[in-house]
Amino acid sequence: MTAEYVHTPVMRNECLKFLSSRNKGDLFVDANAGEGGHSFAFLSEFPHLKMVCIDADSAILDIAKVRLAPYADRIYFYNGWSFDFFTQYPGELKRPDIILCDLGVSSYHYKKSGKGFSFEKDEYLDMRISGSGLTASDYLARLGEKELADLIYNNSGEKYSRRIASLIINERRKSSITTTSALADLVYRAVPASYRHGPIHPATRTFQALRIAVNGELSTLHALLEAAFRVLEPGGRLGVISFHSLEDKIVKNFIRAMNKNCICPQEAPICNCSGRRLVNILTKKGVTPSDDEIEQNPPSRSSRLRVVEKILDGEDEND
Repeated sequence: MTAEYVHTPVMRNECLKFLSSRNKGDLFVDANAGEGGHSFAFLSEFPHLKMVCIDADSAILDIAKVRLAPYADRIYFYNGWSFDFFTQYPGELKRPDIILCDLGVSSYHYKKSGKGFSFEKDEYLDMRISGSGLTASDYLARLGEKELADLIYNNSGEKYSRRIASLIINERRKSSITTTSALADLVYRAVPASYRHGPIHPATRTFQALRIAVNGELSTLHALLEAAFRVLEPGGRLGVISFHSLEDKIVKNFIRAMNKNCICPQEAPICNCSGRRLVNILTKKGVTPSDDEIEQNPPSRSSRLRVVEKILDGEDEND
């Protein structure tokens, strides 16, 4: 079996630098393995590294298995959500020394999944990475106008969210909105003419907002980071690659909280928590891709890598 890879791993060299394996027998968890690009880079660079590859999409995980076949004896594959893996961490595995959470959606999903992630192809509005739960079409059919407008705005910052939601509600009274082309056309008609010819397609943010909602990308992110940090070995490193400001804000706030000596409420007159910071921040402002990478891989342009080193477990704070 052969596989064609359509996704380029973002900031490959930067990840290798900040998340390098320092000890024989280190365990690396690739929490969103996709086609296995990052995993392949680390397995080929560090011959003694053990790897866990996680992805909620079984089809893309099969592609990763083909790519990583030369290293199969060093890999544990898990088909499911990363949060579920970390909260039900397998007892047969040692605690991970390195965790990478690449929050991006693979190019595979846009180009080859057939699930309606992109308006460039006429496909059914599914957008489910795991294949379970409500589809994007279900959201369009079930939400009220205000709920839909809020979803689009909160998940993308789309300034014409109310106009878009209003037209969707009107149109669904006539027929169901089930395809990417139908939704893209509705958004195009809903926004002002001046907005239709901007630097991005006017439906870009609406599609992003639906994808985020369908897959719980923002609602579960903080819990995912907490679960990953909980199982990480003290002295280990956690890296997170975000792709838009909504994600990065959650990641940044999580890291700041882990880096505080005091976690008492601001109104507390004196510190009573005996807190100790739990991490060393290794990327103060986050790492962004080089100009060369952005030129060669344009989807990387909005990415940001943040890395922390775990000092101690949260439950050990007062030891």
